[in-house]
Amino acid sequence: MTDFLTALRARRLVAIVRGSDPEASFRTVMTLAECSVPLVEVSLSGTGALGVLRRARAELGADAWLGAGTVLTADDARAAADAGANLMVTPGLGAGVDEALRLGLPVLAGVLTPTDVIAGAAAGATALKVFPASAVGGPAYLKALRGPFPGLPFVPVGGVDAPAAEAYLAAGATAVGVGSPLIGDAADGGDLGALRERAARFVEVCG
Repeated sequence: MTDFLTALRARRLVAIVRGSDPEASFRTVMTLAECSVPLVEVSLSGTGALGVLRRARAELGADAWLGAGTVLTADDARAAADAGANLMVTPGLGAGVDEALRLGLPVLAGVLTPTDVIAGAAAGATALKVFPASAVGGPAYLKALRGPFPGLPFVPVGGVDAPAAEAYLAAGATAVGVGSPLIGDAADGGDLGALRERAARFVEVCG
């Protein structure tokens, strides 16, 4: 758990891969790793996500941070762990969070309201994913949320482009989670060269 928080604070960027093409999703994960984006989440709502996780784990080795996203249920958490995920990311609180923690894995748990934050912290979430961040006021909301919870690690997710990432980090976010503004169409078979350019921009902003 501590190791994940250390990596999160150092890199300040979690890439979110959700694709319709398993081969393209796998290539996207590997390209992100090559571009110094070492914290990658593969959403279970993407096509063939468990297979992507297995292949990526085999290539990246045991020590890489490779997360499973959209973990909703205890079965999701167990299946993702079996596929090689060593980080669980959820859109909200519930059985997926509880089972991941039971398995001894770090959890980036979805929260939105102060009540969610209290519940997530009490459950033992490693860090708190503010989702969907863009729908509730963006960086200003994060700044307000940090007032009563100054010591908790928040990771805004949802509509985070490069300028927003910079603003969230300035407002006190521990890191940001970025999907389509970073991944684009790469996980659907799109241009990996363009992905590399976007990754370089986000690494610069979050570095």
